[in-house]
Amino acid sequence: MAKALNLALAQPEFRLGDLSFQVEQVVTLAKQAAQQGAEVVVFPELWLPGYPALDLLYRADLQPRVEGAIAQIARELQDVCAVLIGYPRPADQGFVGQSSPDGGARPSLYNCLGLIGDGQVLGEHRKRALPNYEVFDERRYFQPGASATVIPYRGVNLGLLACEDVWVPQGVDETIEAGAELLLVANASPYHRGKWAERQARLSDIARTHQTPVLYTNAVGGQDDLVFDGDAQAYNSAGELVARAPLFEPSLLMCQFQDDVLMGSEVAPAPNPWGEVYDALVLATRDYIQKNGFPGVILGLSGGIDSALTLAIAVDALGPEAVTAVMMPYHYTADISKDDAAEQALAQGVEYRVAPIIEPVEALKAQILPILGDRSLGTTLENLQSRSRGVILMGLSNATGRLVLTTGNKSELAVGYATLYGDMAGGYNVLRDVPKTWVFALSEYRNSIGPVIPQRVIDRPPSAELAPDQVDTDSLPDYPVLDDILERYLSAHESPEQIIAAGHSADTVKRVVRLVNIAEYKRRQGAVGPRITPNSFNQDRRVPITQRWH
Repeated sequence: MAKALNLALAQPEFRLGDLSFQVEQVVTLAKQAAQQGAEVVVFPELWLPGYPALDLLYRADLQPRVEGAIAQIARELQDVCAVLIGYPRPADQGFVGQSSPDGGARPSLYNCLGLIGDGQVLGEHRKRALPNYEVFDERRYFQPGASATVIPYRGVNLGLLACEDVWVPQGVDETIEAGAELLLVANASPYHRGKWAERQARLSDIARTHQTPVLYTNAVGGQDDLVFDGDAQAYNSAGELVARAPLFEPSLLMCQFQDDVLMGSEVAPAPNPWGEVYDALVLATRDYIQKNGFPGVILGLSGGIDSALTLAIAVDALGPEAVTAVMMPYHYTADISKDDAAEQALAQGVEYRVAPIIEPVEALKAQILPILGDRSLGTTLENLQSRSRGVILMGLSNATGRLVLTTGNKSELAVGYATLYGDMAGGYNVLRDVPKTWVFALSEYRNSIGPVIPQRVIDRPPSAELAPDQVDTDSLPDYPVLDDILERYLSAHESPEQIIAAGHSADTVKRVVRLVNIAEYKRRQGAVGPRITPNSFNQDRRVPITQRWH
């Protein structure tokens, strides 16, 4: 008997914790897909209540809300189509041994995928592979499922996998052995640069090896420091890509399974290597500001490349009417910096203000110098400039409700080339995970689709302009050298000896490693920002502040 099943991969935006919004999305998108012939619509992992819910999963009122949402979906879609959707469910034994902050027992849960159709839950899969690395901490909340899950629906055996399950060969093998004719993979898979290519290689290999079609979907949107890029895709039994949704955009991707052959409706092109990073930063910034209810943003525009790129991203994310840029010159601010900042603000159509900091810096010096006596201010004067700017920006933020965007990059944050309560003062750091060499590449990319950053801002030697004729290389190695050392030390976890053996100066390596280690306390106090690499300064890195490793 011929087998046929029409499916849709839903790649929707989400609002973590807003179950009413999630249910509305499910019902609306399922009805749209059904109008196009879909019989099954696949939604992301843990769609109810959103991912990662973290310790919201401990709340006593969570499960009643989840059960109510499931019942509503089943009721409203009873005569429409089936949906595969992710949610938490209590484990059989009920609780784990740890105590919650209120003294009660923490609930033990399964991370489930439920196939809801014909007014009921037709079957559930309990996620088996629980990741506990990088930003993932699922073993804190969930127990692993014990077996593969295959659910027959309209004559087709659907094998269900949840995100990490697809990366564990044994679990995939057992799902195929249980009779799966299609693999449906629901995900909450955070973005990092090039993640789409890693997924493509893995999913294509599974489909080709097992001669079984694979359909994959994922959420879209920013959630605190994480970015979800969507990247819904489907592969036929030969491992050939037959459908792909564009990255970073809500989408509904249609597929048809007919006589053991999977066909797709559209294949989005592979992303530009820098375009994907830029789009991730824009989406993350938009969602952080809008989902947290801020009316807009404010940032210091120095005439340098970091603030220039931050401004471009903010405008692309929020529109010029929601962005205020402030130039805060001091004695050491070059005329070219003032001109370039004004030119960029004009080109992007944002509100632009100039607030000189000479008087506040001099006032602070007058208070500090009598206490210091004969001691020199030294770098204290540089930090007073930065902190005066921070006070001005935070004051404007208080008065307007707009969130301050900090503008420091990952390379500076790594070695502590930033001022606490100065240029680190703010609510969101767009470039927190962007190395300085990437800042240049992203600026060139943004200009390639429309010039908004003056070219001489990109070409000039970087400078904090906190001292006469200052450039960053007075204090730091050239950025290509610094970024390579940081990549080796922080991402590849190489020892200083290994980095030196790779060709770097011993003195430079030792100095950089020391700066990284002593700056940990600063990073802990820095603003959150989007994760675009697998080794960010967010949950990817968990090291002690007080330590003598090197």
